[in-house]
Amino acid sequence: MPATLEVRCDNGDCEMDMFELHYTYDMPDSVGVSDFSCPYCGTTEELAEIQL
Repeated sequence: MPATLEVRCDNGDCEMDMFELHYTYDMPDSVGVSDFSCPYCGTTEELAEIQL
């Protein structure tokens, strides 16, 4: 099963609380939260991985 990354946006002005990233097996292991931006507010600095 391809990797899933659950992310929350901690920007207090953003309406997005969390989102999931589903990507293929070809995604490098080094890819993490810092490689993405919030689809709602565009921030990159205030994203955090949700650990289950």
